[in-house]
Amino acid sequence: MANQPVLFIHGLWLHASSWQPWIDLFAAEGYAPVAPLWPGEKDTVADTRAHPDDVANYGIDEVTAHFAEIIEAMDTPPVIIGHSFGGLITEKLIGQGYGNAGVAIDPAQIKGVLPLPFRQLKSSFPVLGNPANIHKPIALTEEQFRFGFANQLTADEAKELYDRWTVPSTVRPIFQAAGANFSVHSQAAVDTKNEDRGPLLLIAGGEDNTVPEVTTDATLKLYRDSNAVTELITFKDRGHSLVIDHGWRDVATEVLVWLGQQGLQD
Repeated sequence: MANQPVLFIHGLWLHASSWQPWIDLFAAEGYAPVAPLWPGEKDTVADTRAHPDDVANYGIDEVTAHFAEIIEAMDTPPVIIGHSFGGLITEKLIGQGYGNAGVAIDPAQIKGVLPLPFRQLKSSFPVLGNPANIHKPIALTEEQFRFGFANQLTADEAKELYDRWTVPSTVRPIFQAAGANFSVHSQAAVDTKNEDRGPLLLIAGGEDNTVPEVTTDATLKLYRDSNAVTELITFKDRGHSLVIDHGWRDVATEVLVWLGQQGLQD
């Protein structure tokens, strides 16, 4: 019997290779993990930084279709695990019937989520503050990364993660999510009422500035009209960097336990 595949989807400003510790752990636990690149992303952090225009101007639907095509080529439906906008894409894919299960970690806000805390606005202002940014590749400064991702880390760890994993990114998804509740056909819309989808786990960071805990709590409430399994785990003292910082294994272990509870542990 083939090992259960796992497909990791990163969010904005991190490279796909940032999932490598998770890939190693999941492979050791008997899964078959992969972390595909986003459209336009290069194989390495350095090469992606050297070609920023290649990642620009991709929207939520284009990125979702990109990963759907990868899943369709798999022999077995994967577990889909996404962080930040990768979490939103995970929710879209699960809602569309892809995957055996989904895990959305600090997922970007989907249509219907109403809370908009000040710290979330502050985190996204470097992008949303200039409408012309929608077409550009944007890279975070160290200061912006520290506030949006690494606010719970030491300055040294924040700098190490920034230097190691960050890349320029398309920011069109941020504009699409920000205007989702004002758009009838928003690309940030998710089928939260699907009764036939796989189980979904939402994970929140209690000190996350980019996707505050209240945002993920509001996301959970949107699934109340579906009888499909939807659960939430909150790491109270963690920020948006929880998948790449020194405590990543705690999060990954909770995911592995939950997958075992869903009968998806190999």
